[in-house]
This record gives sequence, C-alpha cells and structure tokens, in this order.
Amino acid sequence: MKKDNNEDSKKLKDLIQLIKKLRAPDGCPWDRQQKQEDIGKYILEEAYEVVDSLDKKNPHALKEELGDLLFQILFLAEINAESDSFSLSDVMEGINEKMIRRHPHVFGDKKEISVQEVKENWQQIKKKERRDKKIEESLFAGIPRSLPALKRAQKITSIASNYGFDWINTDDVLEKLKEELREFDDAAKKGPHSKIEEELGDILFTIVNLSRFLSIDAETALSKTTEKFLRRFSYVTKQLSSLGISPAQATLPQMDALWNEAKIKE
Repeated sequence: MKKDNNEDSKKLKDLIQLIKKLRAPDGCPWDRQQKQEDIGKYILEEAYEVVDSLDKKNPHALKEELGDLLFQILFLAEINAESDSFSLSDVMEGINEKMIRRHPHVFGDKKEISVQEVKENWQQIKKKERRDKKIEESLFAGIPRSLPALKRAQKITSIASNYGFDWINTDDVLEKLKEELREFDDAAKKGPHSKIEEELGDILFTIVNLSRFLSIDAETALSKTTEKFLRRFSYVTKQLSSLGISPAQATLPQMDALWNEAKIKE
C-alpha cells in the first residue's frame, strides 16, 4: 500500500526526533559520544549492505538496510546541526538545487537527448561547478579515495582513457599483463617484499584495465568469483561432514575431488 507524502514527512520527523533524543544529555551514552569520523565508517558499511540486499533481490532486506543507511545519514546531519555547521534542511536544499542544475534537459529548455549526452552534460556541469567554487581542478578529483581499490582503479583508468592515455586494443593489454607477470616472477625470486608488493599491484592494475577493455566491472567480477568459491567450498565442507571428517582432518586430494564434484554440479 502506497503512503502519502504527509505520512512520509511525519515518519521522517519522528526519526529525526528519535536521533535528537539519543544525542540529548539524558539520551544514550554511546550515541552521545559518536563523532563524524565514527559515522563515516558506519555509512560505508551500511551502503555495502544495501548493495548486498539488491544483489540478493530481497525487498524486505533492502527496506531494512535502507533504513539503517538513512539513520546514519540523518545521524551525521544531526551532529553537524549541533555544531551549527549545516542542517538537514541545508542538505536537502543543496541536493535539490544540484539535481535541477544537472538536469537542464528536464528543468530548463526541455529537449530529447540520449543517455550518453546526459552523461556528458553531467560531467561538463560538474567541471563548471568546481571552477565556480575555485576547487583545484584535477581529472580525478571526483573519485573518492575510500572507494574499493578495484572500483577506484577502473574509474581512474577510464578517465585517463577519455584523454587518449590508453592501449589500442585488448591484445596490447594482454601483452602488458604478460610483462607484469614476468616482472612479478623476478621480484618474487629476488625480493625485497616491497618490490613483490609493487609488482603484484601492477598485475592487479593491468587486470583492471583488461576488465575495462572487455566492458566488465572488475569489482563485480571478483565479487561473483568470491561467491562461487564460497558455494563450492561450502559443498566441500558439507560432504566432508557427512563422512565424519572435518576440513582440518581432510587431505588435499580429498578436498580437490569434492571441489571438482561441486564444479560439475554447477
């Protein structure tokens, strides 16, 4: 059943009042001591849980995780309201103005444009906003450092590619990967550890580029492979358990045989 806007507004006010109560002198000691930096990590965790519920296509879980994320956002806004930095109203006003500004084809001179044109216009408007605010211009300024490493690397290399700094085709990337593997092999034999780490990073970075050339999201690909590993290893442990054997007691040949069974069943 759909709810009207008045009920949504009331629920939002109730939640804000609840947060204020938690932060009040007679509220919760733990909530009172929370700082911005603390909430930042919680927001990141809750955002990942939202994405996880999307992947599982579970509306009930999504509703719950969106609530957790909303709570942390409102909590962070309240902390800043207490120090007179900004209010929740300021946050909502700012995003409302930004979305109108970045959709001139909807709120300005209305016209039909393609999805690609929308993306290009969005980037141009962002650049103008940064210039107007006298923010130091950088090609990669809009990419958060807190992004997962694979996602961040793919976004950075994609931007560099737009300016012509890229390989010509997939074969070139594969050749680069072979080169990086040779350099890693040499470092692994001779060390030091810092050099091994550097060369391994180069391999991962090149694989991210390969993913981009193949129009594959590296973060998603790795996540799917991790889930596949978990499914197969779960099969291995269940089969071992049915034989009265723990993973610690099993031999590698036993686990390999069960692993291959799991692959065949998939």
